[in-house]
Amino acid sequence: MASLPVYNKTGKKVGSYEIDPAELAPRINKQLLHDAVVMYQASQRQGSVRTKSRSDVSGTTKKLYRQKGTGHARAGSRRSNIRRGGGHTFARHARDYSYRLPRKAVRAATRMALASKIQDEQVVVIDELAFSEPATREMAAILKALSCDGQSLLVTTESHDENVYKSARNIQQVAVSPVAELNALDVLAPRRLLVTKAALDAIRKKAAATED
Repeated sequence: MASLPVYNKTGKKVGSYEIDPAELAPRINKQLLHDAVVMYQASQRQGSVRTKSRSDVSGTTKKLYRQKGTGHARAGSRRSNIRRGGGHTFARHARDYSYRLPRKAVRAATRMALASKIQDEQVVVIDELAFSEPATREMAAILKALSCDGQSLLVTTESHDENVYKSARNIQQVAVSPVAELNALDVLAPRRLLVTKAALDAIRKKAAATED
């Protein structure tokens, strides 16, 4: 059982949050986490590389010179790969690198990533995080008060909050994600997680519903 301190916007401790990482994932499977991260990274690959084959290179298909009697090695098309300006032997073409693991495996990897962050004491809990309007300066002050500034951070809210998102989007190395959009890569990539109490409740509720 882990007892996470709960802070307010000024960085003052206002309580604690009891959570057992085993509620989210009974065990941490590093191979599954690796597979999930590679899957998300593969989906981000652009895959737009392309080189020309012999059929793509412009030029005549006429034989360069007669087969025999010239003293040179026999030669056919000027588009040949052994000639300058010719096509590539194994030309590369645009491709889609994305693939999907089974849905249960992806969801399990997300829960394992969250559990590992809690075990490694890389989760900061805030009682609430809300703004009446976008306020980047106020958001930066909150992160500084919580000692979360100057490092990669994922801010997790219970649901999508436009004001929180707009307040954090211009702060370097800070990303915002609601509970419903969390994935293993987003959780593991940043150094720390800033989570609201409501978001943690939603994470636990979602994990319990998955087990059922």
